Parts: sequence; structure tokens; C-alpha cells
Amino acid sequence: MSQQAWRAALAAHPAAIEALVVGASAGGVNALLAIFAGLQPGFGVPIVVVLHLPDNHRSSLAEVLGRRLGLPAKEADSGEQLQPGMIYFAAPGYHLSVEADRSLSFSREEPVYYSRPAIDFLFESAADVYGPSLAGFLLTGANQDGAAGLAAIKQQGGFTVVQDPNEAHVPTMPMAALALQQPDVIAGLVEIRALLAELEATRTC
Repeated sequence: MSQQAWRAALAAHPAAIEALVVGASAGGVNALLAIFAGLQPGFGVPIVVVLHLPDNHRSSLAEVLGRRLGLPAKEADSGEQLQPGMIYFAAPGYHLSVEADRSLSFSREEPVYYSRPAIDFLFESAADVYGPSLAGFLLTGANQDGAAGLAAIKQQGGFTVVQDPNEAHVPTMPMAALALQQPDVIAGLVEIRALLAELEATRTC
């Protein structure tokens, strides 16, 4: 998608974005680094990320990415309130959801597509809370988790972005999303990074 096209899609969205949710699996660490690389302190919304992780050991993902990004990053804690400008990563072994009071919660329900945390849990719960004020991003991955969740964001009026399958490390997850709905934006990682910067610029205008 051209820069002109995704800028037009963002400009046409009827609501200010108040939260971002991001899902990824295989190849996701590099994809996250690529799209978050340009974010600066003071970014105006919280970002909540589910990256598929083995559930039998502690993850250092938040610490590793936090050292390489301009925004603070942490592993999510159950019950904590979402804060602007923070990147929250789902903990291994627990589904992560957003509650009505905009806090985070854990659950141990069955895995979705063999994954716990599952992207669908986060996306569907956040869509219920934020409605059109939510933006959802689905990146590279090897299964169909996140497709239904992104469709739920779209159904609630949120802004949806899918990584171009042609450039994804593993295209299965973006292709599954495209089979269910037409997102607002289909773009490569460089364009998604620029979109995030534009999103922040439009919030502060």
C-alpha cells in the first residue's frame, strides 16, 4: 500500500486512537523491532503486545526490546492499569486481556491455536473496551491466531493493519486475517513504522 493510501485511511478513521494492540508469532521479534524503532518518549497511547512464547520458562523479551527502543517496555502484570507511552508484553503461559476499567488481566483458559498467550484473547477483549478508538496490528506468524481477533476489532469500528504477507517472515497469520476481512491498511514494516509516527502526529495536532 502506498504512503498516500495509508495516510488517507488513517485520516478517514472517525475516532482518535487511544490504544494499540499488536500480535505476532514466528519472526515477530524482528518485526516488532522494525515497527517500534521510530517511537519516541511521550508517545501518547499504551501498546499491548502478544508474541507467541513457550509457556514453560521466563521470557526476557520485554527487557531485551526495552533496551533497544525509545519507549519503556515491561512484561504485563495482572491488574495493572494501562499507561500512555508504555509497551506491555504478554507473559508466557497466560492469556492477556483488557478489562472494562482499562486494566490488564491474566487467565489460564485453554490455548488458542496451541498458543497461550493467544492474540485473539487480547484483540477481542480490547475491541470490546475501546471500540473505534483501538488500532490492531497483525504481523508475521505461522498459524491463524489473531485473524478472528482482528476481525472483531474491525467489527467494533477499530483501525486494522495487516503486514503485507509478501514480506512477512511467515505469511500464514497475515493471510488468515485477510481471508476474514479487508483491513484498513496492508503494508510492509517500513510503512507500518511510518504509520505509527503519523498516528502520533495526528493525535498531537
